[in-house]
Amino acid sequence: MEFRQLSYFVAVVETGSISAASRRVHIAQPALTRQIRLLEEDLDTRLFDRHARGMRLTVAGQALFEEAQQLLDARTQIRARLTALGSGLTGKVSLGVTVTHLWVPQVAGLLSRYRDRYPQVAFEVFPLLSGPQLERLREGSLDAGVLYLDETDYPGLEARRLQNDHLILAVPERSIWAHTPPQRLTELAGADFVWGFRSASPVYFDRMQAHFQRLDFHPRVVQYGADNIAILSMVAAGLGIAILPAASSCHPMPGIRFLRLPELDACSMPLWFAWRPDNHSPTLHNLIALVDATAPGAV
Repeated sequence: MEFRQLSYFVAVVETGSISAASRRVHIAQPALTRQIRLLEEDLDTRLFDRHARGMRLTVAGQALFEEAQQLLDARTQIRARLTALGSGLTGKVSLGVTVTHLWVPQVAGLLSRYRDRYPQVAFEVFPLLSGPQLERLREGSLDAGVLYLDETDYPGLEARRLQNDHLILAVPERSIWAHTPPQRLTELAGADFVWGFRSASPVYFDRMQAHFQRLDFHPRVVQYGADNIAILSMVAAGLGIAILPAASSCHPMPGIRFLRLPELDACSMPLWFAWRPDNHSPTLHNLIALVDATAPGAV
């Protein structure tokens, strides 16, 4: 029994005759008659009572008609589902995003465009620092990441530059710096700084440290925060000041003033969209295509 034969059988039942059914399914009447005969032989039962005025379903034929409709509908649904999965119209995609960049317009815009274009895809977004993202990308438990990368060394990954960022100074609103902003980093030599751990984002940390070494600036670190949100919370509490990616100012926090300094503007902090090239998920590749359409550059 083949799906083709079932569709012929349903056509005969619905049209009421071999001649009408042959026109619907676009095959000659003798060929259609033969397919119905083969179906009856395969099932070892009569499906129609044939008489001079036409054909009438047997009890077995009526049962098959009901089952055949369900089978043909199920086949159509399966085909549509597999086609949607194969083209990335359905399924899921998992994305890691550094905590600081969850509210950045470029990232929020990317998520919004993807949702508008592929509304049936389940989006899983994980707020992760760059270090944990790299681990999950390499082990294959994350489809893509928005993170800091070394521009020349990210083995096992492909990447697109998503945003060009720089550094910014965050100070408590009630501090002297909020009312008399510094013009150079040397003015902050005696200030208490809140800092992050290198393990959270090694590339970001090393790039920032190298920039400060070139400027001969050595901040006095008295507090540490696990991520930029924690650091900002400590700044708001008056525990110190901090230097963070400028993207941090996209999500203003009460009690904090963000200040730009030319020396911090000069520190390039590019943000990258990265994935494993051996991940062939259609939903992922649709997301990559959106990134390619808007990203400022690729490496």
